[in-house]
Amino acid sequence: MSWREQLGHLSRTVANVFPGERDLDDLLAEQRTLRVKLGLDITSTEVTVGNEIPLRILARFQELGHTAVLILGDFTTMVGDPSGRDKTRPQLTPEQIADNERTWLEQIAPVLDLERAEVRHNSEWLRKLTSDEMIRIAGQMTVAQMLERDSFNKRYTANAPIHLHEFLYCLVQGYDSVAVRADIELGGTDQTFNINVGRTLQKWAGQKPQVCVLMTLLRGTDGSQKMSKSLGNSIGITTPAKDMFGLATRVPDELVEEYLRLATDLPDAEVERLLKGDVWEAKKTMAGALTARHYGKEAARAEREEFERVFAEKKQPTDMEEFAVSTPVTLTQLVRSAFSLSGGEAKRLIQQGGVSLDGVKLTDPNAEVAVSGGEVLRAGKRRYARLVLSA
Repeated sequence: MSWREQLGHLSRTVANVFPGERDLDDLLAEQRTLRVKLGLDITSTEVTVGNEIPLRILARFQELGHTAVLILGDFTTMVGDPSGRDKTRPQLTPEQIADNERTWLEQIAPVLDLERAEVRHNSEWLRKLTSDEMIRIAGQMTVAQMLERDSFNKRYTANAPIHLHEFLYCLVQGYDSVAVRADIELGGTDQTFNINVGRTLQKWAGQKPQVCVLMTLLRGTDGSQKMSKSLGNSIGITTPAKDMFGLATRVPDELVEEYLRLATDLPDAEVERLLKGDVWEAKKTMAGALTARHYGKEAARAEREEFERVFAEKKQPTDMEEFAVSTPVTLTQLVRSAFSLSGGEAKRLIQQGGVSLDGVKLTDPNAEVAVSGGEVLRAGKRRYARLVLSA
């Protein structure tokens, strides 16, 4: 079977294979256990739906009998990946990275069989590199080649600073492929340059260069930038079912096709049918399919029904969290505390007319609110709380 047949519907998430698709087919036809590498820099506490795309392809290769090599970039995270950056990425401390790693492994476990996978830290080999070894590795790339990279080229043209350690990032990430003797490397299209460096270093080390499988980057719920927790436009794979469904419905209409193809398991024929129909129906079906994959069909059905009841029929949620409050309290303090918002966020919501108490819109951030108990506080379209008097 071709690589597309072997990956099934997941093949639609692949944007490019290089050197070429024939190379991947020939590699898979060798009928041997291949080493399929995916490197992840653990820069946050959340594994997003975007991060999940290459993880699912890695899991598929594992199901096909190949060795899944998951590299946790504890060393490279401290260096900071310049991919797609118009400025230097902030560097994390070892303690921050260790905290992030614990949460990542918990979230990844339902997606990838970690007991059968080869889970490695690239500090295993990168910390052991001597100065002369690092100089020899650096000798495999030129400054001109580095400046061909889009993010570096833009910064150089704009006279923005490029630090030497950012050049080194590409080299040390590429060296990961040498260290684990990768046959295939997975990554997003933003990793094209780094993965190509891996091929260059494998040739230098006398290894057969890996075949690279690049996935389309899933844009965030804001509809513009790559999905990222730091940008506030992400959906986490452990986001509660209610919020996962709601966040998915906030995706701009022009991104519905992207989410249907990249973030759901819906058959191609079903995706095509939805794209020819009502965009709002397609969006709700996409949100349901995404929620079902993580929480089951029954949970997805319940969240869709609740969503339609609250937003289409303009009714209150059936399941509302209670918030205990002492009065008197200013409206800003109440909204801020009830929904864990910053003072600025709470104030803006109020001034924009997004806050109501028992259906009555309140617009004065400094107004004192007296609560007798049982009132429903609403902030924006999705936040509700039933107020109770604190003891």
